[in-house]
Amino acid sequence: MEPLHEPIIKGGKLKMIEVKNLTKSFEKATVLENLNCKIEKGSIYGLVGANGAGKSTLLRIIMGIYKGEAGEVVVENEDPFDNEKVKSNMTFVPDDIYFYQGYTLDKMAKVYMSVYEKFDYEYFKKLTDIFHLSRTKKLNTFSKGMKRQSALILAISTKAEYLFFDETFDGLDPVIRNLVKKIICEAVSERKVTVILTSHNLRELEDICDHLGLLHKGGIFFESDINSLKTKMFKIQLALKEDFDERDLKELEIMSFKKKGSVATIIIKGEKEKTEEYLKTKEPIILDFIPLTLEEVFIYEMEVLGYEFNQL
Repeated sequence: MEPLHEPIIKGGKLKMIEVKNLTKSFEKATVLENLNCKIEKGSIYGLVGANGAGKSTLLRIIMGIYKGEAGEVVVENEDPFDNEKVKSNMTFVPDDIYFYQGYTLDKMAKVYMSVYEKFDYEYFKKLTDIFHLSRTKKLNTFSKGMKRQSALILAISTKAEYLFFDETFDGLDPVIRNLVKKIICEAVSERKVTVILTSHNLRELEDICDHLGLLHKGGIFFESDINSLKTKMFKIQLALKEDFDERDLKELEIMSFKKKGSVATIIIKGEKEKTEEYLKTKEPIILDFIPLTLEEVFIYEMEVLGYEFNQL
C-alpha cells in the first residue's frame, strides 16, 4: 500500500488527532505519562506495544471514553470527551468484543443505525456476504474469529471518519486477515478515513500502516513514517580485495558491523544511491544490498538507543 500522508485542510485548520502531554492513571498505577503523538487525517497509524503497555487505554481516551488526569487530546481541534458531535464520527472495536445477548448481526446493524446516521446498510450486507457471515444467526453461536469479523464489518459500515481497532487481527486466519486489511485500505483510499490499529505483533502491521509508534513505559518511545524507516536503512554484504574493518568505512553511518571471514554484513543508515556510489570506489569483490524487514529496522533503531527491542 502507498503511504497516505497528504493532510486534509478544512477552514485553514489541519484535520488530525493530536495528543499532548497525556497522563492517565488507574488507582496507583500510571498507564500513560506525558505521551505525545500526532495522527494525520487519511492515514493508518499502527500502535505497537507489549500487552499492558497502555494501547487500549490510549484508544479509549482518544475515543472520549476515558479522560486523562493531565494533558489533552484533540480531534479536529475539539476535545472528544463527552462530545457527542466528535464521537458520532468515530467508532471503536475493542479487544474484548461484546454483543447484546441473543442478538443477530442484523439486529446489531439496527442498533448501529440508531447511533450512526451515515451507517450504510447496503454496504453492511455486501461485507457480510463477502465474509460469508449469516445476518440471522445469533452472534453467540459464532466463533471468536467470526465475532471479530462481525465487529469490524459493523464498524466500517458506520462510514465514520475515525476508526479505532484494538488487536485488530487477533483470532483471524491469514486469508481473512488480508481481506480485512484490503477493506480498511479501501476505506482510507476512497474516503480519507483515519485509522489507528494496535497490536503487540509488529509483523501484523508493517504491510498496512503509513506510520508506526512504539508504546513503552507510558509514552511513545519511538515513531516514524514507514517509508522513511525502510528506505533510509538497509543491509549490505561487502567483501573487498584487501582486509578491512569498520574504521575503513568511516564516511558511512554504520549501525551494525559484523564480519565473518572476508565478508562483512553491515547495517547502514543513509541514502542507498550515495552509499552504493561510495562503496564502488572501494572496488568491492562482493556488494549486495539486502532489504530489511520492519522488525529488523526497529531492532537496530532500539540498539542505537541502548535498548533491546524484545524487552519493549
